[in-house]
Amino acid sequence: MNTRVISVPRQTGRGRPASWWAQLIEATDRFDAASVTEGLADAIIPKITSRLLRREAELAADVVVRHLNKPANDELSERAGKAVDRLVATVERLDRSETAEGGIDEAYALCDALQGRYADAAAAAEQFIGTAPLLEAFVAALRLERFDMALAMRLMRAGQNPGAAVQSGLAVGKYAWWPTWLLEIVTERALAGRLDAATIAALDQCAYAELSATQARVARRMLNGDAPLIEATAQRLESMNARTAAQKLRGGDLMAVALAARMVPL
Repeated sequence: MNTRVISVPRQTGRGRPASWWAQLIEATDRFDAASVTEGLADAIIPKITSRLLRREAELAADVVVRHLNKPANDELSERAGKAVDRLVATVERLDRSETAEGGIDEAYALCDALQGRYADAAAAAEQFIGTAPLLEAFVAALRLERFDMALAMRLMRAGQNPGAAVQSGLAVGKYAWWPTWLLEIVTERALAGRLDAATIAALDQCAYAELSATQARVARRMLNGDAPLIEATAQRLESMNARTAAQKLRGGDLMAVALAARMVPL
């Protein structure tokens, strides 16, 4: 699909830069161009108020998505290139017209998307679409297995950079079988930026410990740093001659929490 690249004017605003959105594209080698193109088109096109421009945009987006789903089809490739060229020409002509209807900035953003400049398209579109629809389009295009999409999106909305949010989503997605109370702790730590491999390993030990409801509540309090409970539990471990475990628990070793919780009377 050969199309001419246009120089796109940008609105001023406080949206995320293209480099921020590019991190999502780089988070996986399975990024689905057809999926993100369709998602961006679905979010942008309704914002184009000019009926002529919107119809041209719909036609171009439809054929480009079909081409991306069947990249080896030469006929679709040629049709997609021509459709994008027509849209570009229409946008430029209307942009020069003194009587142009609304939707020029939106159409320029769509042109970015249809020409594969997804990060640029998102950076431009965020100002008139908002963040959520764009995040949904990008995260859906990641095509990751065992991935906690809801957590990743929540983290990004909370201000975490995309790379870290995606890694947290991948880490937690592997442990969807964990009990609810443990997943809540994972989410809390991820939101606080304190979810690392060591923490995941320690929490996994708690999941495998098959704690009762009472023991789970104790474990949660210890994982959240309840100092009096940690000290009382450490003393109990010492009374059972588990001095090493008690020392580790006092030192903040999360691995010791599972052992300590299991020693709580049922």
